Amino acid sequence: MHNKGNIYLWTGNGWGKTTSALGVALRALGHGKKVSIIQFMKGRGNKIGEYRIRTKIPGYKIKQFGRYEWVNIKKPSEKDRELANKALEYAKAEAKKKPFLLVLDEINLAVAIGLLKEKDFISFLDEIDPKVHVYLTGRHATAGLKKRANYVNEIVMKKGPKKLIGEKGIDY
Repeated sequence: MHNKGNIYLWTGNGWGKTTSALGVALRALGHGKKVSIIQFMKGRGNKIGEYRIRTKIPGYKIKQFGRYEWVNIKKPSEKDRELANKALEYAKAEAKKKPFLLVLDEINLAVAIGLLKEKDFISFLDEIDPKVHVYLTGRHATAGLKKRANYVNEIVMKKGPKKLIGEKGIDY
């Protein structure tokens, strides 16, 4: 276990990983803390609630790095890699500002499919000030990310429809 910062990891095939991170963001904001959310592989902007509300809550900052279309996780494009690297550079700059909470949404999947190198990302985590709480979300968290995190939570869907359809206001 590392003594460097609090790294919380949420993974699994169930729904609720981003929602959990948004919940802790809301909690932190309620205590007057600064929150920075960086969404890897997401570029749907005003289609999602957590992005639409960005100008209405003091201390809440969110930025998306992704195309509007879904990433082909079996064969990601060079553009997807480029956007993930831009997101990582932005995350490094945000971390230096020492927000109370830094949410790296979908980072687990970005690392798992090779948009970013696991060892480079873990090196970045090791450089973050220990006072910054970091939330990592996304399916398929790698063994290295799980080992580096201080807390690992797996979301498992026990029951649900065969075809999952997201609902506005609940899932996005």
